[in-house]
Amino acid sequence: MSKIEKSSLEAASEQVEVRRQKLAKLKEEGTPLYPNDFKPTHTAAEVVSTFDPKSDDELKAAPAKVCLTGRIMSIRKFGKAAFFHLQDRRGRLQVYAQKDRLGDAGYALFQTLDVGDIVGVWGHLFRTHTKELTVDAQGIRLLTKCLRPLPEKWHGLADVEARYRQRYLDLMVNPEVREVFEKRSRIIRLLRRFFEERDFLEVETPMMQPIPGGAAARPFITHHNALDMELYLRVAPELYLKRLLVGGFERVFELNRNFRNEGISVRHNPEFTMLEFYQAYATFEDLIRLTEEIFVTIAKEILGSLQVPYGDQTIDLTPPWRRVTLQEAIVAHGGADHQEIATLDGLQQFAKKKGLHLDGSIPYGNLLVEVFEGVAEAHLSQPTFITGYPIEVSPLARKNDKNAALVDRFELYIGGRELANAFSELNDPADQRQRFLEQMTARRAGDETASPVDEDYVRALEYGMPPAAGEGIGIDRLVMFFTDSASIRDVILFPLMRPQR
Repeated sequence: MSKIEKSSLEAASEQVEVRRQKLAKLKEEGTPLYPNDFKPTHTAAEVVSTFDPKSDDELKAAPAKVCLTGRIMSIRKFGKAAFFHLQDRRGRLQVYAQKDRLGDAGYALFQTLDVGDIVGVWGHLFRTHTKELTVDAQGIRLLTKCLRPLPEKWHGLADVEARYRQRYLDLMVNPEVREVFEKRSRIIRLLRRFFEERDFLEVETPMMQPIPGGAAARPFITHHNALDMELYLRVAPELYLKRLLVGGFERVFELNRNFRNEGISVRHNPEFTMLEFYQAYATFEDLIRLTEEIFVTIAKEILGSLQVPYGDQTIDLTPPWRRVTLQEAIVAHGGADHQEIATLDGLQQFAKKKGLHLDGSIPYGNLLVEVFEGVAEAHLSQPTFITGYPIEVSPLARKNDKNAALVDRFELYIGGRELANAFSELNDPADQRQRFLEQMTARRAGDETASPVDEDYVRALEYGMPPAAGEGIGIDRLVMFFTDSASIRDVILFPLMRPQR
């Protein structure tokens, strides 16, 4: 620990002790320390929207009395008077506290207040010489004492981890962080409205499942004591949602959590939010158009434009979006030619030439996807639908009618990141069983992400699932895009962190 850090900790410890002493003194004087009977009449934003348009003369002619609650974010004292800023859920408002107005007892209480304290204030509105709308406090009550000093500076690389660990402080002192999570909430509301307007039914499926299926991912394992059986936190809701298609719910969607026991990065958190939706009598081509509608709707309502700032570039969401196959993307962005990557040997040689250290023993389809991720994915800045996925990496997708080695599938890339995955659904039970068996072979060979055989799901298909298409969109990455956030941790309120030692 540096001398500066040590000095800062010692100063903070001293401030904590001073604040505790103030709290003890208030208790001795009989002041209620944590009352719960103060009711605000306005938020800061309501005061501004209602009274800021009024002139000084109008405010003086009909003084408006308001009651507000919030946290003190700054204090400027001038002898027997002071200004402080009160922050609530909707913004900040200036308050003027003077001894003549509050009285001896009231001003004495005010003198014990610190930045961070939560208070109730009531009084009339006026404007200062700088024309700032201000509450002339007639009374102040302490509602909650803040025993730890707020950080004066809460930015920079040194504080990034602390921001995630103590999100409550991050939200308290960084208005732009609150804006990100308010936008996240609005985006989720928009998605619900979007699907409900199109006759989709919102449903909930199990979080704990006896078989981890629906995605190539390593699951978290838990144990149910009463049933004495292993269960898995779901990696995807797909197989349960498609059971609902069998049952007659022809349009369903779910907004909920998935869990994958894998790495943590700027794009990955082990617990994340997904939107999955399924539509009977639709194809992946239909979902391409629907996906464009989803993004356009969000952009217009959240940003008011189809030109979205993202990092150092501007993303144009104007449809229709680019469509290319995996092979075409490798040719365009990796410098390959079609013949070179058309065979396993040629693809292996191309990967070596590009310096990609990949497992040469994996099937052609798996290697094709890994080469794409190595040479093309990062270059897909503008919205791009990647198609032409091999059957080896798509065990739940319908075979393409013209090429049985491929499936009817797309992934959406924006800003060099995958944001959505969709396909026409496989509803042939015999084909699905065979795909499951092939996955089991891969699992026995060491692929922990390969799907096990789900006999009940195959049985459901034997009752008949209508032709359909389905899609998954990562909500966290979606919010990252629309809030121009660099890390998934910036859009998850409480991202998973290693415990502090």
